[in-house]
Amino acid sequence: MTRTQFESCLDSHAEALEQIRLSAHKLHDSVGQTYGDKLPYGFHLDMVVDEMKRYGHEVVTSEQDVLPLLFSGYYHDSIEDARQTYNDVKRTARQWMNDEQAVMAAEIVYALTNDKGRSREERAGEHYYEGIRATPYAPFAKLCDRLANVTHSCMAQDRLNERMKNTYGKEMQHFLNGIRTTSNDPRFGLPEDAVRQLLQLIV
Repeated sequence: MTRTQFESCLDSHAEALEQIRLSAHKLHDSVGQTYGDKLPYGFHLDMVVDEMKRYGHEVVTSEQDVLPLLFSGYYHDSIEDARQTYNDVKRTARQWMNDEQAVMAAEIVYALTNDKGRSREERAGEHYYEGIRATPYAPFAKLCDRLANVTHSCMAQDRLNERMKNTYGKEMQHFLNGIRTTSNDPRFGLPEDAVRQLLQLIV
């Protein structure tokens, strides 16, 4: 899909996307989740979707996939952090899309949900990355999530951000290997400019 075609899709679905955005913000507010110490969690969700909007034309193959992809950006932490189930996510997605699209959206969210584990390494182990690599658009969605987190860790000079920036730096090669596939299907692709932007932030 060309950038112009993708942006046209965003424009045509602008009303639904805004409703999805507000719904996701409300959900995370309802469980008292914040981003860092002070920011509403919606700040992070918006950053993730902004990255999807910036690079989405390189992976999206059909207008039918635009809403599921961006929905997954807004809802990617809803199972992990906001007490939602897979079926809850699918039911919510159906408010704005058909059954096939809703399943696609829920599958991406499910793929990005960390496994149970006692440590960061256990929660994002090989089984977790296998699920991402097996799900259309999940590698791209995870890349946008990481890009948003790393960008924020570079924005503010405090102890938490410094620690997370160091963590992301140490994980970088393992992370990229974990989400990269050999598929020629664009839906599993990682835009080179997005990867380059991520690497430049960590240097």
